[in-house]
Amino acid sequence: MATRNDRTIRRIIFLDRETLPDEIILKSFAFPNDLTVYQRTLPGEVAGRIAEADIVITNKVPVSGQALQSAPRVKLIAVAATGTDIIDIEACRKRGIVVSNIRNYAINTVPEHTFALILTLRRSILSYRDSVLKGRWQEAGQFCFFDHPIRDLAGSTLGVIGDGVLGKAVADLGKAFGMRVLFSDYKGTTGMGPLYTPFEQVLRQSDVITLHTPLIPTTRNMIGAAEFAVMERRPLLINAARGGLVDEDALAEALREGRLAGAGFDVATIEPPPKDHVLMRLLEMPNFILTPHVAWASREAIQSLADQLVDNVDAFVAGKPKNIVC
Repeated sequence: MATRNDRTIRRIIFLDRETLPDEIILKSFAFPNDLTVYQRTLPGEVAGRIAEADIVITNKVPVSGQALQSAPRVKLIAVAATGTDIIDIEACRKRGIVVSNIRNYAINTVPEHTFALILTLRRSILSYRDSVLKGRWQEAGQFCFFDHPIRDLAGSTLGVIGDGVLGKAVADLGKAFGMRVLFSDYKGTTGMGPLYTPFEQVLRQSDVITLHTPLIPTTRNMIGAAEFAVMERRPLLINAARGGLVDEDALAEALREGRLAGAGFDVATIEPPPKDHVLMRLLEMPNFILTPHVAWASREAIQSLADQLVDNVDAFVAGKPKNIVC
């Protein structure tokens, strides 16, 4: 931004404001600006909408290299999320466009959601609720009934795939529940040191496996048929990270064949999934839970995200960019 006068009014385009709840407040930017907010933007609308932009804000709307060809003034793409796979990073590098993202805002909400899924499945909460709704308690004729399995977390083994801030926070919760925690990274990773357990060993030994890795070429479908085959303890599988980390067809087969005790997913390869999507068809099973990508979405976390988003833009304009991806 050194070639631009500090008093220049920067044009900011926010492509998908509706990905943040209306109740979330966006702070004012600390510099003169012309902000245009779109609630949603279709792929074919991106190029036209960013054509005169200096700064683009997006959460889930892809910004391709082709769209950027029509936007010669863009200097910053501020992603209102941690993942940046929606951005053509190589095109940005070639153009000298800075890409920033949001970091460490979900350190409470994602681990809490992860354990909400774990506890719900481990103690058959939904199955018991459904049974009560159907009159089973009255039918039982006594103070309780035992139709569905209930297992403690204490003394069981939690396998955490991914050792970033979220994986570590999940591990801390697991320890608080009295669980033995095993850390691993995605398969094929070596040289992680004595505190880590090899990927396949985590699959074999864990009673609960939870995923906290980014979706990159080396992690896509990292849990598939071969991995389900070595899960000796019929674990719960939790994915509150990214759709695509698990082969969804292989997941369906493993659940139906009883090779998993259950699965809790907050993400899918297609979002929203169509009604005939494999994960939607699994909802008929009592040991499968699908939530609509809301593990990140506590009120506190989203407000923190929005504040950090504005801070990232302000820092860039002030000549001190932070949270830089490229």
